[in-house]
Order: sequence, then structure tokens, then C-alpha cells
Amino acid sequence: MSDQLLMGVELMLLGMGTVFTFLILLVFVLKGMSALAHHLDDGVPQSAQAGGTAASPSAAPAPANNDARLVAVISAAVSRYRASRS
Repeated sequence: MSDQLLMGVELMLLGMGTVFTFLILLVFVLKGMSALAHHLDDGVPQSAQAGGTAASPSAAPAPANNDARLVAVISAAVSRYRASRS
């Protein structure tokens, strides 16, 4: 075989080995991050995780009297957007 063909095969194997090594490293890093996130998540109380009553007050639903105002604001925004596009 010619020298250029051997050099090409050598370069191909080197590149494939580099990609394979990087992918294996990526798998282990992601598994480690997953384990770390799971470990850090263990400290959160179950009621806060499930969205129970222990959740923050900002997570509470908005009062019903704001619904009409919210619909009006969204409708006005959509109308303004449509008017600007035409």
C-alpha cells in the first residue's frame, strides 16, 4: 500500500479513537453529575418536592379577580402584535 493510504488510515483511527474517548468521558461526567444532583436533591423535604402546601407563596395560584385583567392584557398584546405585523 502507498504511504498516503497508510497515513490516511492511521489518521482515521486516531480521530475515531479520540471521538470514542471523548464520548466515554462524557458518559462518565454525565453519570457523575446525575449522581451529584440526586445526592443534593435528597435534602429537599418531600412536601416541597410534590408541590404541597409547603411551597413558596409565589407559587400559589393568582386570585380569580386577576383573571379578567390578565385576559385583557394578553388580548391587547396579541392585537398590538398582529397590527404591527400587517
